[in-house]
Amino acid sequence: MKVLVIGSGGREHALVWKLSQSKHINKIYCCPGNAGIAEIAECIDISPDNLSAIIDFVKYEWIDLTIVCSEKLLSRGIVDAFEKEGCRILGPNRDAAQLRPSRVFTKNLMRLYRIPIPEYKVFTSYLHAQDYVNLKGAPIVIKVDGFSEDNGVFLASSVEEAVDALKLIMKDKIFGDAGNRVIIEESLKGEKVSFIIVTDGKTIVPLTSLHKYKQIFNGDKGLDTAGMGAYSPSPIITGELETIIMEKIMRPALKALNSEGIKYKGILSADLTVDKVRPYVFEFNCCFGDPETQTILPRLKTDFTDMALAIIEERLSDIDIEWRQEASVCIVVSSRGYPGKYQKGVVITGLEKVKAVEDIVVLHAGTSFSNKDIITSGGRVVSITATGADIKGAKIKAYNAVEKISFDGMHYRKDIGDNAFNKEKT
Repeated sequence: MKVLVIGSGGREHALVWKLSQSKHINKIYCCPGNAGIAEIAECIDISPDNLSAIIDFVKYEWIDLTIVCSEKLLSRGIVDAFEKEGCRILGPNRDAAQLRPSRVFTKNLMRLYRIPIPEYKVFTSYLHAQDYVNLKGAPIVIKVDGFSEDNGVFLASSVEEAVDALKLIMKDKIFGDAGNRVIIEESLKGEKVSFIIVTDGKTIVPLTSLHKYKQIFNGDKGLDTAGMGAYSPSPIITGELETIIMEKIMRPALKALNSEGIKYKGILSADLTVDKVRPYVFEFNCCFGDPETQTILPRLKTDFTDMALAIIEERLSDIDIEWRQEASVCIVVSSRGYPGKYQKGVVITGLEKVKAVEDIVVLHAGTSFSNKDIITSGGRVVSITATGADIKGAKIKAYNAVEKISFDGMHYRKDIGDNAFNKEKT
């Protein structure tokens, strides 16, 4: 088989790495790819936004399967366009993918179908939003409605922080049209976990759980990011809690979409806040996220190609999805200044040393080539994922590996996995 992966980040590198282990695949393409992906796949110089050129390439090269992890492309209807041309692609169609590009759509849908979510209100007026924040107090969560590469979520610990966030969104328009509507949401206390399922529109299969770290600094301090690390599985997701999540959130969410005439096929990830044994939905994602993909794929025992084809061909009930018993820890290494303005073009050293370490996977995100050197080209540069008998063991391996890498302005959190140790013992 020939496979095309669309994208250039760490999750795409993780997918290419996993696909390279498949017994079914003899050729992998990626557009546009990055320096790490180029070592195991042929990188194609086509913009992911140029759907017609991508489809032409898929037809010309007789690509058997395409995988896309961009919610922007999914919401634009890349799956619809591929299916219209008779090309196989993994992911939800345009209507189903609205779960992520419109947070207001998702919130309203969940409230209508009584799926547990934090209290929220939607605003288009800065003054009305400011009045509401002053009324509710802090901590409080501010979210833009539309799709944003920078996530568009502010976890405000004070009223002043919340008002500043509203100014950035509604007055300064730093997120453009994505901030035309703003959601102001209750900040819930509890454990933050992600729970991932796959579905072919008929069968729903839980994959695994993980704990993701969003803030830039240790102790969950500083600005919100797309993710600075994660570990899997999450010790708090017991069999009982998994059942509750499936019956109270995941199945009802897919049933709600079906009731709206929308058939969902693909990966669905829920960011949850768990208050004791009661989970609440913070966010839905319509594909593998980052660094979720880098964290969980090293634990996946099943051939990813078998799983992808079973979803597309609506025969998910025919396969067993198996996981290795090891835990995994992923550490994201970023550039100085991220998630704000960051450095580019800095030479990275030590990557070859890390690649030689057992139980370690190096996954590139913001990297490119400059002559023979690998240099930084993005805010989040590489992810280092380690597997081990437990989270503590995987964490030690991951940090030992990270210390072998070096570049000017290199930053990473030092506490990934720390909050899991006590939970592992209980």
